[in-house]
Amino acid sequence: MRIGKAIRRERIFNRNTKKTIIVPLDHGFTVGPIHGLVDLRETIDRIAEGGANAVLMHKGLVRCGHRTRGRDIGLIIHLSGSTAMSPYPNAKTLVSSVEEALKQGADAVSVHVNLGDPTERDMLKEVGLAAEKAADWGIPILAMVYARGDKIKDEYDPDVVAHCARVGLELGADVIKVNYTGDPESFSRVVEACCVPVVIAGGPKLDSDRAFVQMVYDSIQAGGSGLSVGRNVFQHRDPSKLIKALYTVVHGGVGVDEAMEMLS
Repeated sequence: MRIGKAIRRERIFNRNTKKTIIVPLDHGFTVGPIHGLVDLRETIDRIAEGGANAVLMHKGLVRCGHRTRGRDIGLIIHLSGSTAMSPYPNAKTLVSSVEEALKQGADAVSVHVNLGDPTERDMLKEVGLAAEKAADWGIPILAMVYARGDKIKDEYDPDVVAHCARVGLELGADVIKVNYTGDPESFSRVVEACCVPVVIAGGPKLDSDRAFVQMVYDSIQAGGSGLSVGRNVFQHRDPSKLIKALYTVVHGGVGVDEAMEMLS
């Protein structure tokens, strides 16, 4: 690994545990300014205070979320986008570049592919080229890879998730974000097939803190490298406290009961 990429990776990963807590804030592009994404500085302050390793956002939000005080936090700029108003919401397209992300101060970039969509081949091409450009500049690239299309019966099926992870790996991603398969045994098979860190997505907003913490704990036990979760964090009643609890699970190695005591 080139030294520049290694240095930037340490800004989004804990250098001791080799794991990460990433909070995506890119949902406004897709669905508009939902709760938790109106005052970006306040949201990022809470996320950073809790001990998250990085936030993820589109290029235009960097100016809205930049803080001149408080705890530092890693910055990942998302390069892909689509909106819920589109007749093809799963068709992601590149809306920025690696070079622009570097100009904005990014420590890493991210891209999104939905396998099974009719435009899959275009997304694969764009992500593959973005990975090459990221490698040229020595900046880590995270690939969010999901299965969403008419042929997909269950996007959480372990074989489907493993295929998604493998596509991200073979495209050249440095970090891969996929759905959690539902249990540690099946997710461990997803992780074993990748030689780069695998983090879990949050999926739909969960009603139970325990269910969320349990999912994170199980993924870590299966060999996962952390999480990249948005709504279940930034829409929580106390994002800072939740992240502090997750920190003990991801970086501290504690169990679910002990983490839940921090939330009670």
